[in-house]
Amino acid sequence: MSSFDFDAEIKHHLSVILTLRRPNGVFTAAPMETWYGKAWLRDIYFTTLAFLETGDKEVTRSAAKALLTVFVKHQDKINWAVEHKPHAAWQYIHARFHPETFEEYWEEWGNSQNDAVGEVLNLLVTLEQMGWSVVETDDERAMVQTIIDYLVRLEYWQDPDNGIWEEAMEVHASSIGSVLAALKKAAEIPWLTVPDYALVEGERALTALLPRESESKFCDLALMSLIYPFQITTEEQTKEILRNVEYHLVRDKGVLRYKCDRYFNNNRDGWSEEAEWCFGLSWLAIIYAERGEKDKAFYYLRRAKATVTPDGMVPELYYSHTDKWNDHTPLGWAVSMYVVALKKVRDLG
Repeated sequence: MSSFDFDAEIKHHLSVILTLRRPNGVFTAAPMETWYGKAWLRDIYFTTLAFLETGDKEVTRSAAKALLTVFVKHQDKINWAVEHKPHAAWQYIHARFHPETFEEYWEEWGNSQNDAVGEVLNLLVTLEQMGWSVVETDDERAMVQTIIDYLVRLEYWQDPDNGIWEEAMEVHASSIGSVLAALKKAAEIPWLTVPDYALVEGERALTALLPRESESKFCDLALMSLIYPFQITTEEQTKEILRNVEYHLVRDKGVLRYKCDRYFNNNRDGWSEEAEWCFGLSWLAIIYAERGEKDKAFYYLRRAKATVTPDGMVPELYYSHTDKWNDHTPLGWAVSMYVVALKKVRDLG
């Protein structure tokens, strides 16, 4: 592993992520001057993992507190959703919000993203279990319970949503798994109530859908979230997901989200030459490191390192079969996953 100065790289990339941090603790998805200069629930969660994994209590708690504050700000809307059950995307908890005012963006958007809500709940209850709790008032405790009630009211195990890539309305395995993992942890918190049937139905639905991500997608990068960070898959499911992702989706500069992905597709017809997502390589390194498979973990970490730009940034993606990255650089989520990969491979010894 002589090609890595782990401590120096981790320090550098954490400093890059901090350039995306706002005074209130949230992270924008990418620099403010890009179109991604907004705050996404999901991006904040994955960006915060770098600080959680490296033990930065202050940054981690600050981000979690900000996310909780966003939910408290919109509690009337969430209470309405628990009472009436949303039937249109705008009635769901919005996936994006203004990084300073915490107001929702109201343009047309696929806001039914159950995985993102599950991720926020997962972070809150994880910190509760660690003794890093950010839930301090009766209103905040009530809000955490309301998040659970919201997800159960949606019947998340069979609720079509826009999923991790914010696209077609389908039942997504990654969304079910995100929520199920969070509810399992929440059920261990004495002051929270999780109905047993919500866990049973989630397990049943996830098992029935895997190894597919959805009806339309057999193999999808999003399925990796079930292994890390959610740790919700069996050994057999884990191996099958890894086998499919590595066979179908791994490319030179990253991992495809799924076959025939048209987002930043390098073919004018939009049906081939799918974009290669940098954090996919870090994701594989993380998973193999957690499995104790040192050679494969280092193999993917080395490939992830090759995606870092000459000025030390991790992009969102590279255009297919090129050395050209897109403008969402650095992408907070991608940098964070690289930091987590560096730490976990370093810790293998």
